[in-house]
Amino acid sequence: MKENLQTVLNDSKPVLVDFFAEWCGPCKAQAPVLKEVKSAIGDNVRIIKIDVDKSPAIAQQYNISGVPTLILFRNGQPVWRQSGMVSKKQLVEVIRMQG
Repeated sequence: MKENLQTVLNDSKPVLVDFFAEWCGPCKAQAPVLKEVKSAIGDNVRIIKIDVDKSPAIAQQYNISGVPTLILFRNGQPVWRQSGMVSKKQLVEVIRMQG
């Protein structure tokens, strides 16, 4: 059973949401970076991907106008947001600051 998005976002540990699209070149380049971040941080963060074309209502709810857009949530609240490619180093630093 799939978890409800709000339940996932309300987790006490940071949740990084990657809003992406299949046709987006930078999104494809961001994917391996997210895997590296997960390897570096492990279970201290949850990373989920949301396809804006398959979930337009969620994309609209979070005012996603460009992809990739990454939003870090803590206890259900967005604490950091950036559109465009983000480096592993920057993501690890942001997640550790919020952790």
